[in-house]
Amino acid sequence: MQDLKVSLIQADQTWEDRKANIDMFASLIAPLTDTDLIVLPEMFHTSFSMNVSLAEHWEHNVVINQLKSWASHKQAAIYTSLMVIEAGKFYNRGVFVFPKGEVTYYDKRKSFGLGGEDKVFTQGNHEQIVAYKGWNINLQICYDLRFPELIRNRIGADGSPAYDLLIYVANWPKKRVLHWTTLLKARAIENQCYVVGVNRVGTDGNNLEYPGSSAVYNGLGETCLEMNEHEGVSSIVIAYEPLQNLRFNLPFLKDRK
Repeated sequence: MQDLKVSLIQADQTWEDRKANIDMFASLIAPLTDTDLIVLPEMFHTSFSMNVSLAEHWEHNVVINQLKSWASHKQAAIYTSLMVIEAGKFYNRGVFVFPKGEVTYYDKRKSFGLGGEDKVFTQGNHEQIVAYKGWNINLQICYDLRFPELIRNRIGADGSPAYDLLIYVANWPKKRVLHWTTLLKARAIENQCYVVGVNRVGTDGNNLEYPGSSAVYNGLGETCLEMNEHEGVSSIVIAYEPLQNLRFNLPFLKDRK
């Protein structure tokens, strides 16, 4: 099993401005070299807005084409979310774009009622785990983080856990940053997996402040990487062997019913 280099990009997203955000992320992605997976915040090209006039048509999605272009150029997968419309319904949809252009998607399952998301977007109804470079990766979005029952790791018939890495992309406000860091660590510990959380920085159109605090934690909840409140890019190699050893020495997942 090969190690995986993950690049976290936390940025000050421009409120409801697709071009400004795409240009900004393009400038942050451009210097990246030799990475396997690039993770951008939630609703990367609009920020966390309920303005569905900005939704992309899923069937002919120019923003997905932009993500495909970046993935192809960098020969790296990309995970983020964006608002889409499909069959007359709106979704906060996570998209995992492979380097060769394939796309796997995940619809956010827990809508953020305090922000009115439940009144606008249709909730997803299934888990999405993607296989990439030997890693099984569970895709999640922001408010999903508060609901551990959504992503209970488990041992399959072959004796292996369902996934090795959890990714949360978010627009998580500064006033609840303690919850963000605590819950990311908890998800790592209880599921014996790596957790990557990528959050935005700055202030949005609703005057909500965002703390960044993007991070990577290992299966013991230990900090592998933590970012500050500033826009930037950080990369880290996560190793599979220590995770495998942890699961062998502390086989807690096998006791889960």
